[in-house]
Amino acid sequence: MKGWMLVIGLVVAGGAAVWYFNQPQPLEVRLHTVARGTVRATVSNTRVGTVEACRRAQMSPSAPGQVAVLNVHEGDVVAAGDVLLEIWNNDRKADLRLAEAEASAARSRAEEVCATAAGAERESQRLKKLRERKLIAEEAVDAAATEAESRRAACEAGLAATRVSAAQIAVAREALERTRLRAPFGGIVAEVDVRLGEYLTPSPPGIATLPAIDLIDPACIYVSAPIDEVDAPAIELGMPACVSLDAFPERRCNAAVRRIAPYVLALEKQARTVEVEVEINDPDEAAGLLPGYSADIEVLIEAREDVLRVPTEAVVENERVYIFDPASGRLSAREFEPGVANWEFTEIRSGIAAGEIVVLTTGREGVADGAIVVDERKAP
Repeated sequence: MKGWMLVIGLVVAGGAAVWYFNQPQPLEVRLHTVARGTVRATVSNTRVGTVEACRRAQMSPSAPGQVAVLNVHEGDVVAAGDVLLEIWNNDRKADLRLAEAEASAARSRAEEVCATAAGAERESQRLKKLRERKLIAEEAVDAAATEAESRRAACEAGLAATRVSAAQIAVAREALERTRLRAPFGGIVAEVDVRLGEYLTPSPPGIATLPAIDLIDPACIYVSAPIDEVDAPAIELGMPACVSLDAFPERRCNAAVRRIAPYVLALEKQARTVEVEVEINDPDEAAGLLPGYSADIEVLIEAREDVLRVPTEAVVENERVYIFDPASGRLSAREFEPGVANWEFTEIRSGIAAGEIVVLTTGREGVADGAIVVDERKAP
């Protein structure tokens, strides 16, 4: 009898063991408890952006010639109007001196003929008075009047000659000025691509050549970045933005949208973008940023404060999540109404309550409606 009892016990134990090991093992998943918080809808650039200076001039002199004076080096600080370089211009200087000398001579001649004209006019008036007293003949008065008129015309011609001379001086000065390259604004010389004694030739029409001097104004910095054509319509001027830089990973700058390009760039057929510019609000945050740095922008489209939210990674197709029931250890698929969303969080408008638990590792094999799961942080 005892033998039979032992056999029966062994059979029951074996069956129980078989039943236990044939049961599906709980999946280990990451879980998250739904709570309230902030959800921000943002738009980011698709390709890397660039830090730019509001004012930048890549310049070359308008006249060809040999560089005779080079006043700056890379990194120099210059003021508006400073001469950066000069083309050999001794001939232009000589032309200016000649024009000034001719103008001086013209003024002297004009002064002489105008003085003579004034004397002739006084003589004509004196003879008219004598004629009124019948002391001289009419012919003498007529001759004096004719002489005065002639001298007056000569004076006017002399004055016109001085104006012509002044214009010639202006032409000579402008010709001389064309040999000088001046700073259009105060800033920093970023690059000097010319050496003393080299010959410079202006760019032919339609053919770009390297500028002799690159001048930037670091007082105003902005970031230009391409935004996907699908996201661009949501952006408006003045929207707040955040700038992050590869050169300063810990540094994030507050900015605002200052320009949205009125056209779409099609550099690649499958990647059409709109160029968006944001200006950094605080000059202190922009300090030390150099034009040419790579940068990314994130434009804030809408912000929702103190709303129910769920991690975006928990949302699967058809706006569903998997709800975990702690009592049964099972998952149940549930649809909900989403609101504002970004890559981190999605707003819950309805369908999920605070305190409910959702699955984050939705891509793990076996995660489905009715699956038995366990929190991977509590798994043995």
